[in-house]
Amino acid sequence: MKEPKQLSVSAIENGTVIDHIPANNLFKVIQILGLDHIDNQITFGTNLESKRLGKKAIIKIADIFFEEQDINRIALVAPDAKLNIIKGYEVVEKAVVEVPDEIVGIAKCVNPKCITNFESVTTRFRVVDKKPVSLKCHYCEKITDQEHLSII
Repeated sequence: MKEPKQLSVSAIENGTVIDHIPANNLFKVIQILGLDHIDNQITFGTNLESKRLGKKAIIKIADIFFEEQDINRIALVAPDAKLNIIKGYEVVEKAVVEVPDEIVGIAKCVNPKCITNFESVTTRFRVVDKKPVSLKCHYCEKITDQEHLSII
């Protein structure tokens, strides 16, 4: 019997691996991090088997390390994601993204009458639930759920 061919994704020397992204949110993560506008090497896979998620996605980005604000953005659409920081082909740090208690300037309020949607006021939400994500607007008190969440 012939051995099955195995294709592997090349390791990155330095950069970040974002793992355990829900498969259906892969392109949301790419969009909110602006990965579709950078020249760095990016490798991603989706619909990969996962014991916890059923299907998951993964992104490897060469030579990019994310700030806390970006990690908060990831948490809004992939609250179970894990970050592996790679230096010299080795994992030097592992981090679990965590939805913070307050979200400022990242998400849009769903209420069309909210002041943040027609004045230049920075959005501010208190996190009501972390899984699934649910946010309460500081100004109009309208709740935005995960399904209607729009990242700025």
